[in-house]
Amino acid sequence: MKNNNIKHKATSFHGERLRKGRTSIEKQIYMITTVTYMRKPLFSDLTLGRVAINAMRFQHEKKFITSLAFVIMPDHVHWLFQLENESTLSSVIRQFKTYTSFKINFNSELKHKRIWQSGFHDHALRKEEDIKSIARYIVANPLRAGLVRNIGDYPLWDANWL
Repeated sequence: MKNNNIKHKATSFHGERLRKGRTSIEKQIYMITTVTYMRKPLFSDLTLGRVAINAMRFQHEKKFITSLAFVIMPDHVHWLFQLENESTLSSVIRQFKTYTSFKINFNSELKHKRIWQSGFHDHALRKEEDIKSIARYIVANPLRAGLVRNIGDYPLWDANWL
């Protein structure tokens, strides 16, 4: 029992560390990574991956963000976007996770199970960082993971420039 409590405290501390110094700046470009609960490969199922893409599109269409690039890996998501209209990182990711959790639980046998680990990692891009290179790095994740030999064979990615 004590181990569970220690693990929970460590998880809470980790989440606090991720939030420390986090700022949300309109027009700032961020690279976000978020992970499925216990790194379950939920998005190996193409239908569930499409749910995540629809959640991203919703954010883009509502002009909370401008989506620049993403890849949905079996157990995590990388997303490059620009914040818009006074949105915050936390609200964008909370809406993304809430939407995907609701849709996945509603439409699959995963009902009442956690979909996402708490928290997310964010990186605010600096002016000197090349956005296109970062987008290429993001969408090349399936190649580096050995999931496909050609990025065109992987269905769960998109980028404005590629």
